[in-house]
Amino acid sequence: MTETGARISEALVDDQPLFLAGIRMLIQSQQDMQFAGQAADGEQAVALAAESRPDVMLMDLRMPVMDGVAATRQIISDADACNSDRPRIIALTTFNRDYAVLDAVQAGASGYLLKSAEPEFLLAAIRTVHSGYSGSVHSLFEHAASRGPSVGPDLSVLDVLSVRERDVFLLAAKGLSNRDIAGALFVFDATVKTHLRSVLDKLALRTRLQLIAFAHERRLLGD
Repeated sequence: MTETGARISEALVDDQPLFLAGIRMLIQSQQDMQFAGQAADGEQAVALAAESRPDVMLMDLRMPVMDGVAATRQIISDADACNSDRPRIIALTTFNRDYAVLDAVQAGASGYLLKSAEPEFLLAAIRTVHSGYSGSVHSLFEHAASRGPSVGPDLSVLDVLSVRERDVFLLAAKGLSNRDIAGALFVFDATVKTHLRSVLDKLALRTRLQLIAFAHERRLLGD
């Protein structure tokens, strides 16, 4: 995986050759990125992740042999089993309300992008996710929650958290960065990181996106 100051290693997974070629050229044009290989289906993606250990993977959700959700789940599981760093996986989708994105997030994806995204936006997403901040999918989660049964929030799921951890959870679930959370709570950034790590552990979550999904699914953010 990338060391401080090194280039971001980026792998591509998609079954459309023209799309792959275009994104590969884009990645190779960036001074802070390097191409780490490509795959045309989920099984190839799992092998590529194990062999190349890229920092970030762009993962199409709908592919033959093994889809992007199953591949994401396997890649994260394999990394955990080997006690190695997980790649940051960005799910790629054609549709703005593709609910496979929710499954990808639950499987461990760090964000998602529309395949029609502008090149500058795609590059910014790679850098943002690589830095450790998950791409926002609030509108998708909100829409998914609105389709479910109309029930009140179940705040009891937060009983395992301390008062301060609950504060951090709610602010992170609204999409605030660590710096913004620190400012709102008048604490240091490092303190927020410690609390957030504890929150994820206690709620058996892996990523900030899973935390956001958790909050929306249980309607913990209000209307």
